[in-house]
Amino acid sequence: MHNLAPPPPELLARQSRPVQWLFLLALSVLLAAAFEFGRLPAALLIGPMLAAIFCGVNGAVIRPNRWLFMGSQAVVGCLIASSVQPQIFASFMNEWPLFLAIVLATLVASSLLGYMISRWKVLPGTTAVWGSTPGAASAMVLMADAFGADARLVAFMQYLRVIFVSVAAAVIARLWVDTSGVEPPAIVWFPAIEWQALLATVAVAAVGAALGRAVRLPAGTFLGPMILGIALHLGGGVELQLPPWLLAASYAVIGWSIGLNFTRTILKHAARALPQIIASIVVLITFCATLGFAMSRALGIDPLTAYLATSPGGMDSVAIIAAASNRVDLSFVMALQTARFLIVLVAGPPLARLLARSVRD
Repeated sequence: MHNLAPPPPELLARQSRPVQWLFLLALSVLLAAAFEFGRLPAALLIGPMLAAIFCGVNGAVIRPNRWLFMGSQAVVGCLIASSVQPQIFASFMNEWPLFLAIVLATLVASSLLGYMISRWKVLPGTTAVWGSTPGAASAMVLMADAFGADARLVAFMQYLRVIFVSVAAAVIARLWVDTSGVEPPAIVWFPAIEWQALLATVAVAAVGAALGRAVRLPAGTFLGPMILGIALHLGGGVELQLPPWLLAASYAVIGWSIGLNFTRTILKHAARALPQIIASIVVLITFCATLGFAMSRALGIDPLTAYLATSPGGMDSVAIIAAASNRVDLSFVMALQTARFLIVLVAGPPLARLLARSVRD
């Protein structure tokens, strides 16, 4: 009889908690900086999340404090609230039948893809549906976690799509306009503090999160500040300040909270599902591009405007590319992107539950 050697101890399991935190922080900074240098979308979240996945599958036992995670959710809610501008609603009201038709078509297509992935047992129930839903990726992950989906796999699907969509948009844009000289604005990590705006942001985050939890709103610490922030920002003209250092810290905490819960089993499951996930992303991008082409031909809209407006995600990258061309109607692009996100927030939860039940039946 051969003696089986014991499995090698996991790399970080033998290290103290301070050492694990130091390693996680250093790896997060390294990856985030590398992704920022390579202009990868959502680098400040993807970098820490990948660092946390590496630590999680190698035995790390550290976890971000629950209150820090909730605070980070509230900050993301305030970020979305501050990005909703009045002119977006004006554009939506001018073109609402068209916007609504495109948003619903995209939502149906993404839900069908999620349903098929779930039906084929590639990923479970609501996880596949939330992972396929187009919208702000960080918001979708937080919402999915509140509705019982596996936030780890949803994040895997969402951020993989963000990368694919952003690369595709950059390549398509190059056919119409030279974006090689367009640089994203330099990040000023420590801008001058506007104390009134910063205190308003803190108040919206705290009060919104408390109200969201008090009324038992799903993902209340995210949706509460977002709803309150939009109401005050648009209705009361309240300005919110979100310094880059605060956003970076919030993204890191969210990325760590997701990534540290990965295990080797979950990672292997995600790797096995990778071909089907990539195929679903390509199908969704192609479907949305077809919608954009049809809209361009039928209504005479600039082709690049139509493509960017219907692009399923990557809102930040889409905005930078759209701003590079004088022909692109930026307000139209961002109005359609924002309308889809807000409709998904409302329709996503009941649709995900409906599809999950149909899969189980």
